[in-house]
Amino acid sequence: MEAPRCPVVELRQYTLHPGQRDVLIDLFDREFVESQEAVGATVLGQFRDLDDPDRFVWLRGFEDMPRRAGALESFYGGPVWRAHRDEANATMIDSDDVLLLRPASTGGGFPVPRGTRPAPGEPAPTPPSLVLATIWYGHGPFGTEFVEFFEQRVRPVLTGTGAEPLAYLRSEHAPNTFPALPVRTSEEVFVWFARFADEAHLEQHLNRVRLSEHWREELLPTLSSRLARPPQRLRLAPTERSALR
Repeated sequence: MEAPRCPVVELRQYTLHPGQRDVLIDLFDREFVESQEAVGATVLGQFRDLDDPDRFVWLRGFEDMPRRAGALESFYGGPVWRAHRDEANATMIDSDDVLLLRPASTGGGFPVPRGTRPAPGEPAPTPPSLVLATIWYGHGPFGTEFVEFFEQRVRPVLTGTGAEPLAYLRSEHAPNTFPALPVRTSEEVFVWFARFADEAHLEQHLNRVRLSEHWREELLPTLSSRLARPPQRLRLAPTERSALR
């Protein structure tokens, strides 16, 4: 099988000052996409959190941890960030909520984007969809046995109830190769992403899962025994230049 795309992924959740999300998105989409990809990062997607008007969520990928270090050193030490960092930082209350992840299996990485990303100010080539990110927090590592449980038993239920799975990842515990940007190293997480046409389709999926006897009686007890706390669910609307749409 082919190696997964972006074997190292950051899931970044920013808490912003009230009313500043669109300010940051305009700046990010204009200045921080191509400039990061030029030095070796992949901007996988950037989103508005539908349930929190002051949260901006984005995904950034790398080929490996050493190249992550080189890309981040080049970007944050480079002219684009230097020119715009004060404007970006002025929108933020907190930018340290970061999970470092890796694909849970060779089939768990993010797909190659459909089409091309529009230039700043241009309309998107495809209509926006909705992305659901579900974060499961474990008592311990999500090992091979759990990944097989997800692939063989959970994913078919998600697909059968209307989800379009995109990727599923687990914690990457390699040392942080760019300590200037902290990551949540103490967490054991399994994160899956799915795409939906709109909010109505997402809600239909969640309702179907809740009503599924197979889910309630067979899968949920096994899953719940592995979780340290309730899952976190992020309903994410792609920005105009998000590669994941």
